[in-house]
Amino acid sequence: MKLIPNWKQIAKRSHSMWANYLGILCLLAPEVIYYVTERDTNPRFWWLLGVGLIIYGLLGRVKDQGVGDSTTRCASAVTVAAFLLVAFPLVAKWEGKENTAYLDRIASPPVWTVCHGETRGVKAGDHYTDAECQAMLEAGLLEYRDALYQYFTPRTIDTRLTPERDAAYVSLAWNVGIRGAGKSTATRRLNAGSIASGCTALTWWNKAGGRVVRGLVRRRSDEYRLCMQGLA
Repeated sequence: MKLIPNWKQIAKRSHSMWANYLGILCLLAPEVIYYVTERDTNPRFWWLLGVGLIIYGLLGRVKDQGVGDSTTRCASAVTVAAFLLVAFPLVAKWEGKENTAYLDRIASPPVWTVCHGETRGVKAGDHYTDAECQAMLEAGLLEYRDALYQYFTPRTIDTRLTPERDAAYVSLAWNVGIRGAGKSTATRRLNAGSIASGCTALTWWNKAGGRVVRGLVRRRSDEYRLCMQGLA
């Protein structure tokens, strides 16, 4: 089963999903109450309430996701595809690729790493094809994107994130961490509507160990260039 890219956000935030959660709890409530208090309650009341919430939740999912509206579905798919079209080559360029697992001794402690820097579940001897490495990185980028969106305002998500700008900010998060990028001046400025100065703030993340690193300067320059596309 393949989950949609933003399934975590939908599961946590969607009011219709919460209606389903509460509906299931209502169906279980009579048994739980009896187990805890040994008191009977009216099961018909709980059943009607639970079924009503579940029906409301199902109707809400149809409305929220635009089921039957091909324009809405295609727009969402194109957004993800457009993001990956920019983000994958950007991050892959700077992360490099090793198809066979290697021990990254720079990390503390050293960790087995493969493809474009993947470490989760990697062990010695693991080997992946180019296509598998690409799929792995794309899945990771969508995961980071979903988490980074928690720091963006709805206005930013709706009107300020072009695919290029989206990729630039996710690339920063991939490099410095989601919390670092999310709490950064670059994100605060973007949320405030100061897009160009937010792009400039991306370039400030060019140091490691307190020293300016040439590779980070070049990476930030790439991100800045993408971030500024479309601005006069």
